Amino acid sequence: MPSGSNFLRSVRVRLLVIALLPMLVLLPLLLGGTLWRLEGKVDDLLVNKVNGDLIIADQYLARLLEMSGERIDAIARSVDLNDSLNSDNQIAFLEQERLRLGLDFLRIAPDTPAERRQPVIAAALDGHWHSAVDILESSALDALSPGLATQAEIPLMPTRAAAPTDRTKETRGMIIHSAAPLERPDGTRAALVGGVLLNRNLEFIDTINALVYREQSLPEGSQGTATLFLDDVRISTNVRLFENQRALGTRVSAEVRTLVLSNGQTWLDRAFVVDDWYISAYEPIVDSFGNRVGMLYVGFLETPFRQAKTASIVTLVSAFILITFLSVPLFLRWASHIFRPLEGMTKTIARVEAGDMTARNNPPNKGGEIAQVAGHLDDLLDQLQERDRELRDWAKSLETKVEDRTRDLRKANHRLERTTERLIMSEKLAAVGEITASVAHEINNPVAVIQGNLDLARSTLGDKADEVDEEFRLIDDQVYRIGVIVSKLLQFARPEEYSGSANLIMPSEVVRDCIVLTQHQIASAGITCNLSTDSVAKVRMSRTELQQVVVNLILNAVHAMSGGGLLSVATCDCEGGFMFSVTDTGTGISPDVRPRIFDPFYTTKQAQGTGLGLSISQRLVSRVGGHIAVESTVGKGSTFKVFLPVEK
Repeated sequence: MPSGSNFLRSVRVRLLVIALLPMLVLLPLLLGGTLWRLEGKVDDLLVNKVNGDLIIADQYLARLLEMSGERIDAIARSVDLNDSLNSDNQIAFLEQERLRLGLDFLRIAPDTPAERRQPVIAAALDGHWHSAVDILESSALDALSPGLATQAEIPLMPTRAAAPTDRTKETRGMIIHSAAPLERPDGTRAALVGGVLLNRNLEFIDTINALVYREQSLPEGSQGTATLFLDDVRISTNVRLFENQRALGTRVSAEVRTLVLSNGQTWLDRAFVVDDWYISAYEPIVDSFGNRVGMLYVGFLETPFRQAKTASIVTLVSAFILITFLSVPLFLRWASHIFRPLEGMTKTIARVEAGDMTARNNPPNKGGEIAQVAGHLDDLLDQLQERDRELRDWAKSLETKVEDRTRDLRKANHRLERTTERLIMSEKLAAVGEITASVAHEINNPVAVIQGNLDLARSTLGDKADEVDEEFRLIDDQVYRIGVIVSKLLQFARPEEYSGSANLIMPSEVVRDCIVLTQHQIASAGITCNLSTDSVAKVRMSRTELQQVVVNLILNAVHAMSGGGLLSVATCDCEGGFMFSVTDTGTGISPDVRPRIFDPFYTTKQAQGTGLGLSISQRLVSRVGGHIAVESTVGKGSTFKVFLPVEK
C-alpha cells in the first residue's frame, strides 16, 4: 500500500486528474461564470426595458399637456368664443366646450396680480399659451368647480416601508393646468384657463398602461402597472390591493421618495410596490413653479422573470450533472487502458528492487505506445541483469583490497560531509538574512511615504479633492518602487551585471522630488526644511537608486531630530563631479560609533531600523564611482555629503 505522498505523486492519480479536471473543475467554473454573467445581463435588460417604458409614459404625459394647451388656445382664438363674449351666452358656451373637451373646469381669468401669481396664467396674459402640471388646495378646487375638492380627496392607507406621516388624507389636487391668451371685445387682456383633475383619473392612468404594456409585451404571469403620485401618495393607479380595489391612497417607499422627490433623480431598479416586488421606474413631476410635486411610475411584476431565471439555472445545472454522471465513467474506462500496463510495469520494477532479476513485463506485440515502453523496459532489465552478474564477479575480486581503503575513506567522507553541510547552511542563512533585511529596509521607505500621503489625503478629502492630486501621483510612484525591489536584490548582489542599466539624470531634480516625497514626515516631526539646488550637472545613475539614497539620508536626519529642528539640503557642482549634502541639528554621532555606521546590520535605532540603509546607500554610490562622507558633532547635528562623478 503506497503512502499518501507517493499516492499523490503516482502516474495513476495524475492521469485521473488530467482526465477529470476539465469535467469536474474547469467546466463547473465556466458554468458558474456564465450563469453569473447571464443573470447580470438579464437584470440589465429588465432595467433597460422599464426605462423605455418610462420614456413612453413621460412622452404621453408631455403630449397630453401639449394637446391641452393647444385645445385651450384653439377655443380662445375661435369665432364662437368671440361671439359669446359679445352676448349673454358666455357661461353656456364655456360649459358646452368644457364638456366637449372633457375638462373639469374652463374659465376666463382677468389680468390681475392674483392671477399672475400662477406661471401658467401669467404666460397666457403675456401672449403665449402654456400648459403644466400644478397642485391646488381643496379651497382652490372648489372655487374652480363645486365638488372638485371632494373628488380629489383620497384617504391615506398604511403602507409598508413608507416614510412616517401624521396625515390621514390627501386633500390637494393635481391638475393639468392650461391657459391661452384672450382679447376681450373691450380690448382688455385676459386668459382662457382650463384643466383636468388627475386625482382618481383612472382613464388617464389606464391609457398610459395600455400604451406601455400592450398585449403579449410581458411574459405570462407578469403584470404591467402605471401610477401617478402626488408627493408620495398614489392618486391614480392600476395597482390593486385586491381584485377590484385599486391601491389609491397607498404611498411609495421611503427609499424611492428620497431618491426621486428629495434628490430629483430617476429610480431604475426593483422596488416593493404595495405588496410585491416590481421592476420599477420612477421619475419626478415638476409643476409650473419648478418644484418637484409628484412622481410618474411604470413597472412590471418581477416574480415571473425571477422564476424564469431560476428555471433556466436549474435546467443548465441539471443538464451538467447528468452529462457528468454519463461521461465520467466513460473517461475512467478509457483511463483504465493506460493504468493497467503502467501498474504492470510498477509491479515488475518492485520485483526487481526486491532482488528478482528475472521479472519481466512480456507485453503483447500490438499494444500501442505503452506496450512499446514495457518492451524497452524488459530490454533494459536484461542489460541490467547482465551488468549485475559482471559487477558481482568484479566485486568478489576487489572486495578484499577495497575494504580497508573504504573504511578510511568512509570516515573522511563523513567528516567532510558534516563540514560541508555546516558551511552551506551558514552561507544560506547569511544570504537569506541579508536579502530579507534588505527587502524589509527597501520597503520601509516607500511604505512610509505612501502612508504619510494617505494620511494627508484622508484629512483633506471632500470638496477639495483636487488639492491632493499631487499626493495621489506620488503614491502611484511609490507603489511602482515596491514592484521593482525584487529586481534590485539581484542588482545589489551582482552589480557588475547591471553596470549598464543606469541613466543620464539631473540629480538636482531627484533631490527636489525627494523633498516632496518626504514632506509629510518632515512636517509631522516639526522640522523646518531649507532646500538649495544650484547644480545643473548630470550623472549616469539609476534615478530610483539615487532617489533611494536621498530619501534614506533625509529620513535618517528626521529620525535624529525627534523633537524638531532644522534640515538643510543643498546641491552644488564641484570639480569633477556633483555633490549634495544633508545637514540636521539632531543628536549627532559619537566618534566611536562613526566608523561603523556603514557596516551592514549596524543600527542605532534599535527595533526601528535594519542597519542596512547607509550600507546599501554607500554601495549604490560606490558603484557609479562616488562616495559618502560624514561630519558630526555630538549634540549639534550631522552632515552627510555625497559625491557623484559627472558624465563627460
